[in-house]
Amino acid sequence: MEHERESVEEDVAPHVIVVDDDPRLRRLLQRYLFEHGFRVSVAASAAEARQTLEGIQPDAMVLDVTMPGENGLELTRALRDEGQELPILLLTARGEPADRITGLEAGADDYLGKPFEPRELLLRLKAHLRRHQPAPATDNLRIVRLGDKEFDPVRLILSGPNGTIHLTGGEAALLSVLARRPNDVFSREEIAKALDMAEIGERAVDVQVTRLRRRIEPDPKEPRYLHTIRGRGYVLKPGL
Repeated sequence: MEHERESVEEDVAPHVIVVDDDPRLRRLLQRYLFEHGFRVSVAASAAEARQTLEGIQPDAMVLDVTMPGENGLELTRALRDEGQELPILLLTARGEPADRITGLEAGADDYLGKPFEPRELLLRLKAHLRRHQPAPATDNLRIVRLGDKEFDPVRLILSGPNGTIHLTGGEAALLSVLARRPNDVFSREEIAKALDMAEIGERAVDVQVTRLRRRIEPDPKEPRYLHTIRGRGYVLKPGL
């Protein structure tokens, strides 16, 4: 496995793991992201990525979908099932909207079709890392009660009777958007723009809503808190 390059700002620079079986692309992204202030680890397979994750907790993952053995979609699902919350950006030669939806359904936060500009990858990574950070305390946001669960929109933490409930970056970002204006209806277009999903389409918003309902609703098929307003969008209605 290739080793990460050291940065003089190692204590503050965000750490990204790039997982791709193409050595040329791994080297390119490692060098480019390092030059733009990231610490970078690389892995050639899902197995190598798992080994790396045993020793470090990166801030984000850039993951190729098509790899020998365990592919990127399978690794994404497994990591989410294990409670990994880091933003995951999938890379694939298949960039059709339907393929992107499949990636989001697996638990990814974003999807970038090959070939792509490294600059676009950089901007997307930065956007997801910003959304994954807690909101400034000066926002004076209130805890949102959802039955026996509570969401802290400052710390981006959902907790229940048994402790913290793991949210992906996309799920936390969606809940944060809705929780800032509880009882207000958000159109799919508004949500897509807030989550940087506009180019994927409104279907991506529906996927994230479905995933979030599994976290917050007693019965996701009969939503009590996250409601669909036909022809208008979605609304979060906190309560006991």
